[in-house]
Amino acid sequence: MKSKNVFAIILALLAAVMYAISVPFSKLLLDGITPAMLSAFLYLGAGLGTGALFLITYKKKEKASEPFFKKDIPYIIGMIVFDIIAPICFMYGLSKFGSSGTSLLNNFEIVATSLIAMILFKEVVSKKMWIAIVLITISSFILSFEDFKTFKFNFGAILVLIATICWAFENNCTNKLSNKNRYKVVMIDGLGAGIGCLIFALITGESFPSFFLIALNLLLGFVSYGLSIVIYIKSQSMIGASKTSAYYSVNPFIASFLSFIFIPSEKLGLNYFIGLFFMIIGTVIVVIDTLKPINKINNKKRLSAKK
Repeated sequence: MKSKNVFAIILALLAAVMYAISVPFSKLLLDGITPAMLSAFLYLGAGLGTGALFLITYKKKEKASEPFFKKDIPYIIGMIVFDIIAPICFMYGLSKFGSSGTSLLNNFEIVATSLIAMILFKEVVSKKMWIAIVLITISSFILSFEDFKTFKFNFGAILVLIATICWAFENNCTNKLSNKNRYKVVMIDGLGAGIGCLIFALITGESFPSFFLIALNLLLGFVSYGLSIVIYIKSQSMIGASKTSAYYSVNPFIASFLSFIFIPSEKLGLNYFIGLFFMIIGTVIVVIDTLKPINKINNKKRLSAKK
């Protein structure tokens, strides 16, 4: 059982790396493509790519997963709706805010996911997790400032925070579908959200980018929003929504590092480093908190096995 938990943690970390690359590369792609159109092709890439994987693995995977039932419909709808709102807010926010700061603000998703899981789905939030939530919230508050002197918030940062809250709702909806075929779940989510974002883009007058940019966008979407979520759902089914989200929380730091490499022109202010300090401490506490319950569960099972 211990090796199973370790494998689940590795999957969560791999999903984090795959998603992390999307932030700096999306920032670069925004130079040639509008936010909603970028969101649309990212999710369409995820849906089409995982759909192809689903067809390849159909015989093997379909037998091992539950079919969809009527009770799953609200979670499917919720998953798609929140995945339409979230990326659009995120991309508009990213276009107005630095890639490194946006990467760190992504960790607010931990706070929102944990609170939603506790309030709506009765998951337990430990004392350590509460401390981490406070620290991450403080960090997000500091990072959102545009000017300390005038107490002015960056509008782009606010949009990113709204996106993380929407993704937190989506995480909990997805968790309710974690016993289904994960390729099918991501395919439905990707195609549904992608079409929704595309409709929004066309209604608001955004134009199609070049074929080359569309191809790059689809590829990035497949890796960061497709494969990443497939792996994330697998980890979720093994250790739960809050724990998977906790290990997945390293993705902002990876994304921030990649932003330094690929977007050196971005300037980092004092608020970034102060926010980074609180964010690191909060994230470390989250990881420590998630390791402890796993060890306790394993010890209890070992004792019961001996009896």
